[in-house]
Amino acid sequence: MDSVYSVTDIMKFLPHRYPFILVDRILELEPGKRVKALKNVTINEPFFQGHFPRNPIMPGVLILEAMAQAGGVLVIESLPPEKHGSLVYFMGIDKARFRQPVVPGDQLIFDIEIIKSRGRAAKLAGVASVDGKRVAEAEVMATIGEQS
Repeated sequence: MDSVYSVTDIMKFLPHRYPFILVDRILELEPGKRVKALKNVTINEPFFQGHFPRNPIMPGVLILEAMAQAGGVLVIESLPPEKHGSLVYFMGIDKARFRQPVVPGDQLIFDIEIIKSRGRAAKLAGVASVDGKRVAEAEVMATIGEQS
């Protein structure tokens, strides 16, 4: 089933707030399977002041964080409704690769799927793309914490 979530909806699932909420919209979500999310990259992002002033490039670690945030919404939405207040913690990352810079004006699209889920832990595979071209990829691990 496809679901569209605004940033206001996303903030119901994630504790992140400005300037650290890095997902603008969930375009599609299939609980237990996959999520497609969007991040509009603008020159107004606070990290561009220092990374880099004359050649603004989105830090790779923030691309991975955005991927993890989108994956966090997927993990929470895959839980039974009574567990939707749980926090999801980023545990680790494997196979991270960066293919090309992400710059102001780009629209990042994240395609993330659950590849393994057992107990309170999940492993997800994610791809970030701009204009249909892969810019980053990684596997991220997460654990489900206590309800807030």
